[in-house]
Amino acid sequence: MDKLAIQGGVRLSGEIRAAGAKNSALPILAATLLTDDAVQVRNVPHLYDVTTMLELLGSMGIEPVVDAELNVEVKSGSVTDCSAPYALVKTMRASILVLGPLLAHFGRAEVALPGGCAIGSRPVNLHISALEKMGADIVVEDGYIKASVPGRLKGAHIFMDMCTVTGTENILMAATLADGQTIIENAAKEPEIVDLANCLIAMGADIKGQGTDTLIINGKERLHGCTYSVMPDRIETGTYLIAAAATRGSIRIKDTCPDTLEAVLLKLEEAGAVIRTGKDWIELDMQGKRPKAVSLRTAPYPAFPTDMQAQFMALNAIAEGVGIVTETVFENRFMHVHEMNRMGASMKVQGNTVTITGVEQLKGAPVMATDLRASASLVIAGLVADNETVVDRIYHIDRGYECIEEKMRLLGAKIRRLP
Repeated sequence: MDKLAIQGGVRLSGEIRAAGAKNSALPILAATLLTDDAVQVRNVPHLYDVTTMLELLGSMGIEPVVDAELNVEVKSGSVTDCSAPYALVKTMRASILVLGPLLAHFGRAEVALPGGCAIGSRPVNLHISALEKMGADIVVEDGYIKASVPGRLKGAHIFMDMCTVTGTENILMAATLADGQTIIENAAKEPEIVDLANCLIAMGADIKGQGTDTLIINGKERLHGCTYSVMPDRIETGTYLIAAAATRGSIRIKDTCPDTLEAVLLKLEEAGAVIRTGKDWIELDMQGKRPKAVSLRTAPYPAFPTDMQAQFMALNAIAEGVGIVTETVFENRFMHVHEMNRMGASMKVQGNTVTITGVEQLKGAPVMATDLRASASLVIAGLVADNETVVDRIYHIDRGYECIEEKMRLLGAKIRRLP
């Protein structure tokens, strides 16, 4: 099992390019199931989760074509098997995203109950109840969601009891081929949902309200192929900005989208960073100063993202002052705290809140990644620690960060992968 060895003490400095967004690429690849025509998806990140999604499409009889620049062409007219087996689904929760498109286009789907990061309860009952309201017949047995519909799904008025990203995406995709109008209320507003909606519109879908909490979809009999470029990854961008801030460094990230990171950039400025932005770039400079502690509360977009919480805790660990972090999205997302405390951090958990008292220096230690964003936070902790830190179980990080050690080395980090 691969590990990352990090020698701390280097201020990050330099320029890197943001990869395509994992959380956009996965639903957009699932959306290719909605048409028999070829769909070309560009700016796809080179990630384990993307590979898993392509394997999942391959298991259905599709042969995705990937070129040298990792652009992917998918033609779903060759689907022979409308199932997503447990062997693939257990490694990636986003596999549930094929449920809506398969059901809408082919009238049937059999999808294993999902796995993925163990960061808390993310029930799929909202996906199921919404699809049932659209006329689907669904049973859950033997660990599988087994769904079918006679003819087309029917448009429906759906209120999401909980603001759920994958739930919104699944129902949005299914509704594009439904008979009649579907209204989704309390829809998630994340930029990745807007990106998916824009891709579906390029495929001929009739969608209004993306980026708001009410989506209106007028179903079409068929969608067609298109070429679409995935948006930049705001979470990857934010992670490198925080890493530079924690190390008192400076960084420029190009091919990114500052508009999707307002909550994160405000907190970085609060921590003492000087930030400049352009249409597709962000510059951060700590001017050699130690960051100031910041307090934050996670919530659905446009508030502070839960996927950036662990990284900011790594910054708070060595910041000046006391920061309080409250997690409201997932109930089990503080597993990195114990590992950071082993490195000399001063973090105290009470319910869904962590109080972090900044220390001058962390100490290098062997640590273990427990989920995707926690693993990124441990890399940041390693960058600001004395001596060497070895992060184990980094298969988590390969699910969401493209070539992390190579990009870190471009910024001057002393980091290497160990077998």
